[in-house]
Amino acid sequence: TAMCSPSRAALLTGRNHHAVGMGFLGDLPSGFPGYSARIPLSAATLARVLRDGGYNTMAVGKWHLTPRNDRSAAGPFDTWPLGQGFEHYYGFLHGDANQWTPTLVRDNSPVDPPRGPDEGYHLSEDLVDECLVMIKDQQHAAPGKPFFCYFAPGTAHAPHQVPHEWSGRYAGRFDLGWEQWRAQIFEEQLRTGIVPAGTTLAQRPEWIQDWDALPLEERRLFARFHEVYAGFLSHFDAQFGRLLDGLDEMGLTDETMIVLTSDNGARAEGGTIGSINE
Repeated sequence: TAMCSPSRAALLTGRNHHAVGMGFLGDLPSGFPGYSARIPLSAATLARVLRDGGYNTMAVGKWHLTPRNDRSAAGPFDTWPLGQGFEHYYGFLHGDANQWTPTLVRDNSPVDPPRGPDEGYHLSEDLVDECLVMIKDQQHAAPGKPFFCYFAPGTAHAPHQVPHEWSGRYAGRFDLGWEQWRAQIFEEQLRTGIVPAGTTLAQRPEWIQDWDALPLEERRLFARFHEVYAGFLSHFDAQFGRLLDGLDEMGLTDETMIVLTSDNGARAEGGTIGSINE
């Protein structure tokens, strides 16, 4: 649906997002039908169905399916992960999270991050660590018992925050500008068959600036935006690789179905020049 909460609700229930009260973001519930931001118990999530069928269920990372006013330590907890069929949860309930100092929840209780940014903490790494511990504990306790793990990182949602060693590896890569970069990517898509032969590249929308007409300072800024975004995505790709390696080490790879999807596109909260405080 190109938005966080509606996409997640549709994915977890298999229903149209309006049919489960998630016509818009969970942050802004209203009294109108389809916009309550509360998935009804009449619409069982995949976690509830699998749990009742003998699976262990766990959720890690972004939730964004609980109304803003229900996210306190006093609940109510019926729209939290444990109220929607998951037996364990570790992550953040809101739409985005500071990657260095996130507001975290374990099951139904707020918790502090295990360490601070000065100690090398990053949310993506923490989420993978927790996910692997959950699966290992579950398999040690009940070897071979099926599990469902819903893993939802904060990448690449705003804010885009990643260690410099990851963003720095892309230094200068996007100085050519989005016009040439876009054309190169399109040619690669044609070559590899991602888009059918004979497809033509769409015209640049009028509201997107002409790269060559931008002042040097703006071109430096936008190239840096791209470097950080690419580094952020690559950093998570490495963490996801750690998760897959962990499944392999536990001997679970051949028995695990992995479904990868995205809930929305590029971030636009800050407009074309970004925001220092999203």
